[in-house]
Amino acid sequence: MPRQPDAAGHFGPYGGRYVAETLMPALLELEEVYRRSRRDITFQRELRTLLQDYVGRPTPLTFAKRLTERWGGARVYLKREDLNHTGAHKINNTIGQALLARRMKKERLIAETGAGQHGVATATVAALFGLECEVFMGSDDIARQEPNVFRMRLLGATVREVHSGTRTLKDAMNEALRDWISHVASTFYVIGTVAGPHPYPMLVRDFQSVIGREVKKQIVQHEKRLPDYLIACVGGGSNAMGLFAPFLNESSVRMIGVEAGGLGDGQNAASISGGHIGVLHGSKSYVLQDENGQIRDTYSLAPGLDYPGVGPELSYLHDEYRVQYVTVKDADAVEAMRLLAETEGIIPALESAHAIAYASTFVPRLRRDEIVVLNLSGRGDKDLQAVARFLGAVH
Repeated sequence: MPRQPDAAGHFGPYGGRYVAETLMPALLELEEVYRRSRRDITFQRELRTLLQDYVGRPTPLTFAKRLTERWGGARVYLKREDLNHTGAHKINNTIGQALLARRMKKERLIAETGAGQHGVATATVAALFGLECEVFMGSDDIARQEPNVFRMRLLGATVREVHSGTRTLKDAMNEALRDWISHVASTFYVIGTVAGPHPYPMLVRDFQSVIGREVKKQIVQHEKRLPDYLIACVGGGSNAMGLFAPFLNESSVRMIGVEAGGLGDGQNAASISGGHIGVLHGSKSYVLQDENGQIRDTYSLAPGLDYPGVGPELSYLHDEYRVQYVTVKDADAVEAMRLLAETEGIIPALESAHAIAYASTFVPRLRRDEIVVLNLSGRGDKDLQAVARFLGAVH
């Protein structure tokens, strides 16, 4: 079992509930409903059925034969979250939260989104359950993720364009929180990552842990043992925690989180590698901030990583030396996207490509009898225009 936060929602010094007093009753109610649901056989059966029959789980664990040969080191497996309905891991969590919203008799879902995948996943489950849906998205992200914006609207959601701040994920989350404060009685806020006030980091991790639980079974079927390394990209961190959590007590398994190095020279979104402890969006964690504690502008070509904070449990795991964190720049992620497409016929999301890019430098140094699992958190359809523009600018 993964570590549980304390009664106030802390993993070590991180986490907690730093929110407006108006939201405290809603958070306490959500925590109680979630704790009951976690023990409820009916709830868990419905969740498993939807994940199987609607989402398409379990997703395959694919041996990357040509990539393994290209790198010449450890054996490489890809956890194929890109094959989920909606094209990413995000729906694992939105299905679970929509079931909680229905139990709480909420009529409206709201969400924030950067890459658009969480917005699409929220709009999808809102349509499935017949709920109203509004998605907050920064205007810069809307411009670079046009296909996902259209998908959300086609699914019946209202997309609220956010023009404040850096016009990206941080600002979308700010606006979603403001909306929730104003409509807390009727609205359920579907947070898309393992950040935000307690109990969100805990419940999002638990819903996403299906990834790691499946990997644990699948890798034993393939290799008769556990992997040596797990590698996942880290923005807020939901796909990483989903992979890592079921392995935290397996001391032989080493874990690597890959943050967005952006363009370098301060233009990045590497909260753990370059941040300091602070409070953002209702919880204490590593945050990118200036000497006065003001949140720094961030940048990554991958919009799902373009966020100045990270989940509190991932911060705790950094301090405990249980997870190692590294950074990858935009250009290397784009090259990794092309590499996976050419070797395995799979076009990954830019977010996932960060994990592949780091693996391309790390895996060749490993022994051939070692095993690496890369979490392929989403597919790259949404990023093709942005990558084409980037390559055009570069070349």
